[in-house]
Amino acid sequence: MSLPTTLEMIGDLIATPSVSSVVRSIDMGNEAVTNLIANWCNSAGFSVEIMPVADNPGHFNLIATLGQGKGGLVLSGHTDTVPFNEALWDSDPFVASEREGRLYGLGTSDMKSFIALALAAARTFDPRDFKRPLILLATADEESGMTGAQALLDANRPQADFAVIGEPTNMRPVRMHKGSFSDGLRLTGRSGHASDPSLGNNAMEGMYLIIGELLKVRDEWQSTYRNTEFKVPTPTMNLGHIHGGDNPNRICGDCEITFDVRALPGMNLEELQHALHKRLEEAVRHTGLKLDFTMPYNGVEPMDTPADSPIVSATEKLTGFEASAVNFGTEAPYFAQMGMDVVVLGPGDIATAHQPNEHLEIDTVEPTIDLLRKLIFQYCVDQSI
Repeated sequence: MSLPTTLEMIGDLIATPSVSSVVRSIDMGNEAVTNLIANWCNSAGFSVEIMPVADNPGHFNLIATLGQGKGGLVLSGHTDTVPFNEALWDSDPFVASEREGRLYGLGTSDMKSFIALALAAARTFDPRDFKRPLILLATADEESGMTGAQALLDANRPQADFAVIGEPTNMRPVRMHKGSFSDGLRLTGRSGHASDPSLGNNAMEGMYLIIGELLKVRDEWQSTYRNTEFKVPTPTMNLGHIHGGDNPNRICGDCEITFDVRALPGMNLEELQHALHKRLEEAVRHTGLKLDFTMPYNGVEPMDTPADSPIVSATEKLTGFEASAVNFGTEAPYFAQMGMDVVVLGPGDIATAHQPNEHLEIDTVEPTIDLLRKLIFQYCVDQSI
């Protein structure tokens, strides 16, 4: 079977739903789209492995290798998309619709298209010319916990020297991004009649103390840590959701809050969370309220590839842009833990990601393929390296 054209491959990827979500009722898995990519890779001469993600039925990573040997280059894209509200779209999210020089569809920018572009670049080479392998990765669940990337790290696979993750960066290389984790807690008190406070223990009043401590910690972090490479140069903490009680005339018996933390490179997420929990426990120790932390740690570490890394220098030279820092997170830290130097670099704009009418500028397709060809040649074919 010969490969479809590049735009046909993008269209087929968009037409194969693979929404991932922590809400299991809307999670679709990614088996169909993984099999689609596997068939293309087999046709292009890759050695293909499909890796089930443990404890997550219907979710798979794909590892496709062209050439043999040690080192080489990884080109990586995730196969899943975020959920969507079809009523807000001007066209079918699962149809790659071309208009005004753009290709619209769920995953065009974030980031199914990159997988098609990587295949389009790879098929211009004869695998017999490779001195080091090219590895194409298609991962699961980047949008809902990064369990696919974690599964790769647990297996310590693949092994390579360098990796490019094709998240939308407007084709400008990124070598740093923030780390993140979500957290949540519940305070449990005692309900009672609102006419007499002594009949209960108000969890909402305890949450006032918790929020005060969270904001105090945030201020301390922002006065201590700063990196002007980032558009938002300090750590952030967003209070995202709160719920408590059930009626005005009842003392609030329980109250919950969730929040999001974005940390700079150099800040250890587990240490931050451990210290934060100790502070919150102390804040309500005297209240008699029961404090439970409700969200398991599932953080993504910061990314910080050295500025003098060969892959940073190569992508800076090829794009004409100095490698920068972004506030959003990627799978890059997992690959870094496997010993790779990683750059995030892909077509599309993060501003259109997770939005209705997500799109990719069509005139970025061929330049992206050309850039990927040059990287493949440099790291997989060139004998001088």
